[in-house]
Amino acid sequence: MSHNIAYSTADKADVLAYLGSNGDLSADRRRRLDAMRKAAQATQDDLDRQGVDWGISVPDALDHLIAGRTDSDAECAGNAYNCAVQHVIDHNASDSMQLGTYAKPATFFGLVDDEMRRLGVPADLLPHGYLYGGLPAGFPFIPHSIDGYPAIGHLPLAQTKPAAEAYRAVLDRMAPDLRYDVEELIEKLETEHTEWEYATKNISWYTQDTLFFKLT
Repeated sequence: MSHNIAYSTADKADVLAYLGSNGDLSADRRRRLDAMRKAAQATQDDLDRQGVDWGISVPDALDHLIAGRTDSDAECAGNAYNCAVQHVIDHNASDSMQLGTYAKPATFFGLVDDEMRRLGVPADLLPHGYLYGGLPAGFPFIPHSIDGYPAIGHLPLAQTKPAAEAYRAVLDRMAPDLRYDVEELIEKLETEHTEWEYATKNISWYTQDTLFFKLT
């Protein structure tokens, strides 16, 4: 089964504000929360049509997160919690963009990490680490999905340029069958850095600081 990796940018504080808020939110955030609940129900309706039962519904998982809890004992609760968190991210982030579709992304990016590590790329910039790195520090613990997907990763936008530069420096020495996908990643990181740098300098209300990855 293939898995898709998408990404968007957000202010991590905007996402964190909902988790454990118990609904104590500004009017704008309450409006976004209403939209999240509608999106969560639409996801659940689709799961129901497919006959997929995670033991807790996505809307209930979202309500748990807003209440500051992730204590469902359902075997697949992590799937629902990760899906619910992604709805929170989606409603506070830029439009989602595609990184790519991979038959075995964890395996592929594990090989990329091994190759880059061999070539001297710093450990904190290796792509598998942030693609599968979960939520940023300071966020509550979210149980892992039972089968590894859906999953969430993140990279600070301030790290996009150092990562792209480190990858480009070793690209020609990487195994040929890895280069195309790594170059695609480099180009996307460079684009995100350029847009972040411009917005930070020129848009007074802009506060986005994190590149969030969605793996489904």
